[in-house]
Amino acid sequence: MRLIAAALSLVFAVALVAGVSAADDKQVTLEGTITCAKCDLKKENACATVIVVKKDGKDVIYYFDEKGHKEHHSKVCTEAKKGKVTGTLSKKNGKEIITVAKVEIK
Repeated sequence: MRLIAAALSLVFAVALVAGVSAADDKQVTLEGTITCAKCDLKKENACATVIVVKKDGKDVIYYFDEKGHKEHHSKVCTEAKKGKVTGTLSKKNGKEIITVAKVEIK
């Protein structure tokens, strides 16, 4: 009986963790200014593609993931552009990261 209870508890815990992970992967769309964190914003030592979004009256900077940066940086490095980015959010080293699924540059 204890073995069955332990097995069911384990299955429940795995399902709970999987459910939380799936909820964290919800896609969002951010709208703002897509630009370079180094050349335009002077915040980095190396080029990094970002989208700057106004939130509660403040600028919030979301860094593109590596793949998104490589695909879209040449379009915005020397000239910031308005646009939308759809993807999933995470944090890494204190920075907001968006794993890019879609970019619309105006």
